[in-house]
Amino acid sequence: MAFLTDRKRAAGMGSAKTGTEHHWHMMVSSVALCGLIPLFVFTYGYALGMSYEEAAAYYARPFPAIVGILTLLVGFLHFKGGVQTLIEDYVHGFARKALIIGSICLSYAAAAAGVFAIVRIAL
Repeated sequence: MAFLTDRKRAAGMGSAKTGTEHHWHMMVSSVALCGLIPLFVFTYGYALGMSYEEAAAYYARPFPAIVGILTLLVGFLHFKGGVQTLIEDYVHGFARKALIIGSICLSYAAAAAGVFAIVRIAL
């Protein structure tokens, strides 16, 4: 009968080698979102009842446009990292690779669409 210790079970498995870097990326993006989300809520809330022309003129100003673009970019990059961690922890096999690729494509496409929409309104 073979008794395996925790060390022997883990031997040869290796490490992902990017765990610390991923953790720091998530920490930095979450701290950035702590400042960006309230700014986004106030700028978006101010423009909430406006007509399209008024909102276009409002988002043509640099501060609301920059806040919106940064919030979308940082938010979707943070989303990408979080979903990738979730998939790596709970999904195995081919589905893991397919879901990671799909989530990365979804987050980049959503960020690009949001930035394109803000830039289109601003111009």
